[in-house]
Amino acid sequence: MLADPQSVTINAVATSLPKTQVGPTSSVFTASDGVTKMVTKQNMTALRARREVRLSQEKTTSDPVSSVNKIVGASVYLVIDEPRVGFFSDAEIKYLIEALKGWLTSANQDKILGGEF
Repeated sequence: MLADPQSVTINAVATSLPKTQVGPTSSVFTASDGVTKMVTKQNMTALRARREVRLSQEKTTSDPVSSVNKIVGASVYLVIDEPRVGFFSDAEIKYLIEALKGWLTSANQDKILGGEF
């Protein structure tokens, strides 16, 4: 089990995320204002193990067409999908995670956010 609470730093601001929901295959951690949320979950099938960590935020904003306020959200997440039967060790999966984290430079983030693929 992950520690309760979790903490994330967004734009140099640390946010505490206490555990607000626990299920058989997932947990939800939510900031006290309800704006920031982290979901961790896993799905195991006979052949695959799929694990996910998702960080989301919501905000209230004015719709540019109707000028009516509405709640919108954005999420960023990491999915680890691997064969269930130990073809890949945890160390090998960690190498992939570290490689992706290393690739996510500011320049590459800007390219992805700009629509490059």
